[in-house]
Amino acid sequence: MERRSFCISAAAFVAAIQSPASYGASNMNRRAINPSKTGWAHGHEVSNPSRILFISGQVPEASDGTVPKDFKAQCRLAWANVEKQLVAADMTLNNIAKMTIFLSDRRYIQEAYEVRAEVLGKNTVPPAMTILIAGIYDEAWLLEIEVIAVA
Repeated sequence: MERRSFCISAAAFVAAIQSPASYGASNMNRRAINPSKTGWAHGHEVSNPSRILFISGQVPEASDGTVPKDFKAQCRLAWANVEKQLVAADMTLNNIAKMTIFLSDRRYIQEAYEVRAEVLGKNTVPPAMTILIAGIYDEAWLLEIEVIAVA
């Protein structure tokens, strides 16, 4: 009898946390730790989130497989691909708590900053960020963007 009652309680708990009605029920608080002047923070504290979304690295490839040649166009497309994943989870760019940007070459740092500022604007709470210079999986891709978002 106790086991059955636990199973029903566990099922009710899972249903409750997965219910869209529970998404806004959180008393979530966020704050930037040592924010920079350029739209990111050294830390991003989140307390009481109701959902956490981990977005795999998004690349500058359109749904038809095309990849722009220009870095800024690639950067905008990678951010658009991030935004598509956020929208699919009923979130926006303002839900980003942490971003990791992989650049194929450090010469793209300034352009990546410019596009990031253009896309993110003034987030209410600046996300934490890491930038890495790395060999990207496909040589046509000049960057990849990975994100953790909270709601």
